[in-house]
Amino acid sequence: MDEGMRKEWPGDLDPKLNYSKGQKPLHEYLRDNARLNPEKVAIIWYGREITYKELDDLSEGFATYLSKSGVKKGEHVALFLSNSPQYFIAHYGIQKIGAVVGPCSPLFKEWELEYQLNDMQAKVIVAVDSVYDVIAKVQSKTKIEQIILTSYSDFLPEKPTLNVPEEFFQPKPVISGVQDMLTVIKGVEALNSVVEVDMEDVSLLIYTSGTTGKPKGAMLTYKNALFKAAAVSQSSSIMAEDVLLTVVPLYHIAGMLLGVNCPIYANASIVLLYRFDPIVVLQAIDLYKCTWWYSVAPMNIAVMQVKNAGVYNFTSLKTCRATSFGITLNQEIAQKWAEFTGGCGLCEGAYGLSETHTADTFMPSKAVKWGTQGIPNYETKMKIIDPETGKERPSGEMGEIVISNPGVFMGYWNKPKETTQTLSNGWVYTGDMGILDEDNYLTFCGRFKEMIKVSGYSVFPEEVEAMLIRYEGIAQVAVTGISDAQKGEVVKAYVVVKPDQRANITAEKIIEWAKQKMAPYKVPRLVEFRESLPATGAGKVLRRLLKEEQ
Repeated sequence: MDEGMRKEWPGDLDPKLNYSKGQKPLHEYLRDNARLNPEKVAIIWYGREITYKELDDLSEGFATYLSKSGVKKGEHVALFLSNSPQYFIAHYGIQKIGAVVGPCSPLFKEWELEYQLNDMQAKVIVAVDSVYDVIAKVQSKTKIEQIILTSYSDFLPEKPTLNVPEEFFQPKPVISGVQDMLTVIKGVEALNSVVEVDMEDVSLLIYTSGTTGKPKGAMLTYKNALFKAAAVSQSSSIMAEDVLLTVVPLYHIAGMLLGVNCPIYANASIVLLYRFDPIVVLQAIDLYKCTWWYSVAPMNIAVMQVKNAGVYNFTSLKTCRATSFGITLNQEIAQKWAEFTGGCGLCEGAYGLSETHTADTFMPSKAVKWGTQGIPNYETKMKIIDPETGKERPSGEMGEIVISNPGVFMGYWNKPKETTQTLSNGWVYTGDMGILDEDNYLTFCGRFKEMIKVSGYSVFPEEVEAMLIRYEGIAQVAVTGISDAQKGEVVKAYVVVKPDQRANITAEKIIEWAKQKMAPYKVPRLVEFRESLPATGAGKVLRRLLKEEQ
């Protein structure tokens, strides 16, 4: 940790990062947990309890099957799965043989899946059976030789303890020419897959969300994953006695870090949900006494709006870290959340990106600064530079965020030019604009490429969105720039209205309100109403797609 960071480091946190079981891959942490605490519950899936020993054995069996079927160290294996125990089994099974996990969003359409499978050159895909049709349509255009399918219902208990998604009750399809995941695991004698891996070996190929341009595969190593799991667990106090509620998609880098990696690192227990449902969240917290939840801000709002929420007991929840996708998390929301839960702390989780295994900052729980993303995490150096000259800017001035820490990626898969543009001497040039204040707190201002130039003024979509979301009746909003003959660009807002407010809101009313709240050049010239906004599986709005429609 550099000296400037030490000055403002929270007094209740050890300034030195300590690896609880040493510096080794996270799948070795899983093995250690299974050996030392075999009967401890690792995952609860709608009432089905999977112990650390069972999880380790299942991933060991899957690793053995992959190895026997010809998957070699360094090869990419695609995962086309949403939240499920099978995601953990596949993720750690793949890494146990030194192969590379390649998550694909289960929301992908054919062209998106085809692009990613071809880019990663995967020969094997692990998927849920309900998306088989998507795979079948693109298989002949890819290098996929083997399809391994599973059903989300495979691990359901006889009597679920939580409301189960309706689609889980669909009959399991009979599909020829594919393998069934649990069948192949049961069909092999699981061996302790001792494959020598170096901490600098690539273990994960995570694709950028494509908010600008085509997605690129960021190559992350065993060392990157371990470092971030250790840093987040220590800075955010994730302990073995914690019960983490996991709802955010595991195939997204933040969901993977908080849902797949940190709990295994900490030897904690996970209550795993397939998708977000506010009632099921309340059921889970009440029944399993969850203590820690990583959410997205709209989830917290939705939970607080559940009718008769008072019948549930959620006083066990002590920590909630959230990301401001769609709604800006502020002190007012946090105070309402604390009142609603009986004292649970809620604040911004972190700033980060796929290229650094995310969570490059964290918010000190006893020194929250609203509107910021917190301070640099363990062993993290952060600078704000002039994007034109590369010179470092003083505190309080906006510029490009550049980051260096042990989580920094190896580069983009098969894209040396793009790698050179982003990675230099261990520093990631993020393309994000931000400000570091005198206390080393980072404020994220927006993407440099998404900045709107109105009559020479710089307008970041995030700052306009943060104000517009305060307008009563707006549920969600996104902002882009559109061409204008006189001003170069002007602001356009895309608005999703709360269902009970549709009769009361007009574009004219929003624009007039905005004129009272922000500088004239930031005020939307146009407002378009939408039923929904295009977003990634984790909830990040894809402004790029809105611009492409113009």
